[in-house]
Amino acid sequence: MIKFEKFSLPNGLRVLVHEDTSTPMAVVNVLYDVGARDEDPHKTGFAHFFEHLMFGGSKNIPVYDEPLQVAGGENNAYTTNDLTNYYCQLPAENIETAFWLESDRMLSLAFSKKSLEVQRKVVSEEFKEHYINKPYGDVWHKLRELTYTTHPYKWMTIGASLQHIQDAKLDDVKNFFFKHYTPANAILVVAGNVKKDEVKQMAEKWFGPIPAGIKYDRNLPVEPAQTGPRKLEVKANVPLDALYKTWHIYARTDPRYYVADLITDILGGGGSSRLYQSLVKEKQLFSSIDCYHLGSTDTGIITIDGKLVKGVDMKVADAAVTEELKKFMEDGITQAELEKVKNKTESAMAFEDMSVMNRAASIAMYELLGDANLINTELLRYQSVTAAQILEESRIIFNENNCNTMYYYAVQKES
Repeated sequence: MIKFEKFSLPNGLRVLVHEDTSTPMAVVNVLYDVGARDEDPHKTGFAHFFEHLMFGGSKNIPVYDEPLQVAGGENNAYTTNDLTNYYCQLPAENIETAFWLESDRMLSLAFSKKSLEVQRKVVSEEFKEHYINKPYGDVWHKLRELTYTTHPYKWMTIGASLQHIQDAKLDDVKNFFFKHYTPANAILVVAGNVKKDEVKQMAEKWFGPIPAGIKYDRNLPVEPAQTGPRKLEVKANVPLDALYKTWHIYARTDPRYYVADLITDILGGGGSSRLYQSLVKEKQLFSSIDCYHLGSTDTGIITIDGKLVKGVDMKVADAAVTEELKKFMEDGITQAELEKVKNKTESAMAFEDMSVMNRAASIAMYELLGDANLINTELLRYQSVTAAQILEESRIIFNENNCNTMYYYAVQKES
């Protein structure tokens, strides 16, 4: 049982405190309820861009990293389609430094043209390095556009186009900040060797004076149910042909999410999984193959992707995947197979909870989903999944009309 206490400030900031006296460290985690799904379709990549800008200096602190390093701390951040999370870890006796830093950049960034240009260059280079010049770098751009027709999950966190970041103006940046980076749209989790009363006092001191802002009212377009298979063929300068298949699944808060999560582990969770055993080891059609999902807050997707062994025909490989899924939908799974994957899930969750930093991030994420106590009860939801549910949901998910397929052919450039 991971214990925590919760309170809110008058400006709407939700604060959760998890005390752990076994560590000399403390973690301050600030989650903002904004991700790539909240962007203007013509100005994508802003949530991720802001992750970088938040380290470029705030209203009263020109350099974010220096005071934290002096206090013996470290920090980082990440952006997804659903949220943006900032966290720092430092010796517990220096925790007020983190409160000072995080509250100042929630109050207001420096908004200098210099910082904008520096971070624009950094993000532009990241886009080019990972998504334009890297082999298979454009896969998820193309796969999202194939899979989603309406919902903003159809673009990646980095953005739909490099041009959107290159065209960003200072006013665009300011508008995005004051719309999303407010106490009313944030969750603060403080964990480690801390006391609730002291945390409350510091939260009121540093975050209390910040204006609440207007709570962002999310009203995103809903992805319509897919009514027929979609296919795409791509040719690129990559080492091996690759096959990608996606199917729509449920939102993160849907009880069926846990069934879908276990399905991905049974099919593609490592060397003992069904797809690996059959298509890599036995039939030797693929050099690697995985099945996974992205844990999206809104309706997500299950993905199967694999690199083909040289000389294997793409359609033969695709038919072999389809055949494995057909067996899965006809025969279901044994109780032993189900228990094995549940045990694996339990071990993974327990390992993740060993780190106070991970616990802080998880509490914040579950609070965003509507119930921070999911950190203690979610395992029960996995344990309650039955073999019959696995069979039933697999037949719904892997319906041909719910399938998207991309053939990614390797074409060597002539020297």
